[in-house]
Amino acid sequence: MTAALPYWRLSGFYFFYFALLGTWVPYWSLYLKSLGFSSEEIGILTSLVMLTKILAPSLWGWLADSFGYRSRIIRVGAFMAMLAFTGAFLRSDFWWLAGVIISYSFFWNAVLAQFDVLTLSHLAGRYGRYSLIRVWGSIGFIVAVIGIGWWLDNHPIGQLLYLITILLSGIWLASLLVVEKPGGLRQDAERQSLKGILRQPAVIAFFAVSFFLQLSHGPYYTFFSIYLEAQDYSRSLIGGFWSLGVIAEVLLFLFMHRLLARYSLRAIVLWSLGLSALRWLLIAYFVEHAAVLVLAQCLHAASFGSFHAAGIEVIRHWFTGHHGQGMAMYSGLSFGLGGASGALLSGWGWDISAQQCFVAAAAAAIVAYIVAWFWFDVKAEPEAALE
Repeated sequence: MTAALPYWRLSGFYFFYFALLGTWVPYWSLYLKSLGFSSEEIGILTSLVMLTKILAPSLWGWLADSFGYRSRIIRVGAFMAMLAFTGAFLRSDFWWLAGVIISYSFFWNAVLAQFDVLTLSHLAGRYGRYSLIRVWGSIGFIVAVIGIGWWLDNHPIGQLLYLITILLSGIWLASLLVVEKPGGLRQDAERQSLKGILRQPAVIAFFAVSFFLQLSHGPYYTFFSIYLEAQDYSRSLIGGFWSLGVIAEVLLFLFMHRLLARYSLRAIVLWSLGLSALRWLLIAYFVEHAAVLVLAQCLHAASFGSFHAAGIEVIRHWFTGHHGQGMAMYSGLSFGLGGASGALLSGWGWDISAQQCFVAAAAAAIVAYIVAWFWFDVKAEPEAALE
């Protein structure tokens, strides 16, 4: 890292952004359950965050790529997300909360893909080291999931709203400290047709794989805390299991640039998908065994960490001149459409069989593996990943 790289300012944004995720994902479903919502309603309300990720990042990505002002878009999105979420303090009925979630997440989901592009603009020639900055997001997730779990063991679950608001404020303040570096990514001189990029079979396969992998995360992100609470795990221990997965992710990110240099993106993606399927089967059949859950949570390094790091490289490599829209499509089709589909399907099936929801998650990961095996490859490895 050179002195010119605003390492801590970039890292600070990721810290707060994923600290919010570490507060929202494990505990929001518990908050909804405390309000008396059914499993289906919890699934719907959870999916709304992901549904807005289908269109919001693409809209903001198009604006940023077409007109610039990426830093301003990030700041406005962060501020509006903070403002919109305050509506959760006013009422807690289903339709009101649905409106609040849609409003807040429309802006919240707009900022991450564009901040990834901003980060890459500062990493010209060292793109494989993205994970060394992104690791602070994982650390933020761990700090939040452990700290919030402890707090909610000793305080009412309703205080979750205040904690989320504080973290949204942190995201906005962090967004004020850094701007995009002009010329940091290859621009119009090498600009390709977006339609031409999207017609490539390997690109279509990558987005399909991303969709099915995130669909497989549906039961995990929506009901994992409820699943563990039903087995009499405390909220502190539930937070510990969540944080363990992200600790494994942190350790992976610390040397991910070396894996990118040594192995092909195809190999990393295939291993990530295979280990994801194993993870969901372990959670399905051995939830009562804490030792097996430890192993399953360590596989988060594969089901999210290594796949996401490889995905960032894939987008940077393919979407020359369209990085904002490429990141937005990756986010929208995977975390958005895939995540929302997984949340909705698990919400409908949870009361039938929690175990079979995780078995179905494993099946979705296997589908992703098959698609990747036959159709995904990156013929020419990104040169900067090898540095």
